[in-house]
Amino acid sequence: MLDSAKIDQLRLDYRNRQVRWGFIWALWCAVLWGAWYVPGTVIYAEEPFVSMEKNYLLAAMVITTLNAIAVLIALFIWIGVLGKTGDYVRTMRQVRISRWYAPAGLAGMLAIFGSILAIAYVGPQFSAVAALLYPIVGAVAARVWYQENITKRAAMGIAVIVIGGVVIFAPGIIGELTGAGTGGVLGYVGGALAIFGWGIEGAIAGRALDVSDPDIGITLRFTAEVLLWIVVAVPVTSALAGNELWHTVGAALANPNNLLLLVLLGLTFGFCYVSWYKSFPLIGVGRGQAIAALYGPLALVWLYVFNLKPPGIQFVIGAVIAVIGSFMLFTEKRDVLEVIRAVPAARTHASKGEA
Repeated sequence: MLDSAKIDQLRLDYRNRQVRWGFIWALWCAVLWGAWYVPGTVIYAEEPFVSMEKNYLLAAMVITTLNAIAVLIALFIWIGVLGKTGDYVRTMRQVRISRWYAPAGLAGMLAIFGSILAIAYVGPQFSAVAALLYPIVGAVAARVWYQENITKRAAMGIAVIVIGGVVIFAPGIIGELTGAGTGGVLGYVGGALAIFGWGIEGAIAGRALDVSDPDIGITLRFTAEVLLWIVVAVPVTSALAGNELWHTVGAALANPNNLLLLVLLGLTFGFCYVSWYKSFPLIGVGRGQAIAALYGPLALVWLYVFNLKPPGIQFVIGAVIAVIGSFMLFTEKRDVLEVIRAVPAARTHASKGEA
C-alpha cells in the first residue's frame, strides 16, 4: 500500500507532466499558426483573388469558407486515424457539451475572417501581429465566466500588451484618419475581429474542454463553423453578390494552385487548433493563449523566409512588446499553475454548509 508521501509525489509528477505537455502543445500551436499565414497570403496572388482588389471583402469570405472546409476535412482524417469517430458522434449527441462549440465556432469564424480580411487590406505582417492582443480578451472572459485568476503581475502584462497594440495599430489608424493611409480601414476592423474572436473562442471552448476530448472538441467547433458559413453566410452573400459569388468559388476551385494552398491551410491551421485546444485543459485557457501568442513573431519569420519581404519595424517592435506582455500576463510560479481556477464563493459557502 502506498504511503501518503508517495501518493503526493506521484500527484506532483503527474501535474508536472501536465504542465510540461501543456506548454509543448501551446508552442506547437504557435509554430503552425505562424506558418498558416504563408499560404493565407500566397492565395491572394492566385486567380481569381489576385484580380479582386476592388472586392476583397468577397474574396476574404470565399477564402475563409474554403479554409474552414479544408480544416474540417483534415480534422475528420485526424480523428479517423485516432479511432475517435464514434466519440465525435456521441459527443455531438450530448447537447449539454456540444452546444458550447457552436458559439466557439461563431467567434472563431469571425476571427479567421477578420484575419484574412486584414491580410488583404493592410498586409500579412499586420494581420499576424494584430491578433496578439487576444490574450487580454481571453483573460477577462475567463475571469468573468469561470474565475481564472488575474494577479497584479497579470494586470501589468495586460498593460504591456496594450502598449504593444498601440505600436501595431496606431500608425496605420492615424494615417487613415488623416487621409494619409491606404484605405485599409476594413483591414483594421478585421484585426479587431481577430482579437475579440480568438479571445472569446478560447474562453468558451475552455468550458466544454473540461468534460470532452480536445480532438473531438476542435472537430465539433469546425463543424459548427462550416455549418454557419454554408447555412447562414453563403446564402446572405449570394443574395448580395449574386452570380459573382459562385463565379469566384468556381474559379478558385478550378485553379490547381489554390487546391494545394487549401491543403496547406487545412493542415497548418487544423493541427495548430488541435494543439491550442489540447493545451487549455492542461495549463488553462489564458496560459495556453499566452504561449500560443508566440505565433506572431514566428509568422513574421515564416513570411520573411518565403516572401523575402522584411516586416515593418513597428510590427516587429509591437510583436515583441505584446509577447513580453503575454508572458507577464500568464507566466506564474509552478504553485500558481497548480490551481488554475478559483472556486466561486457561492460554491465554497455551499460546501461548508453541507459539511
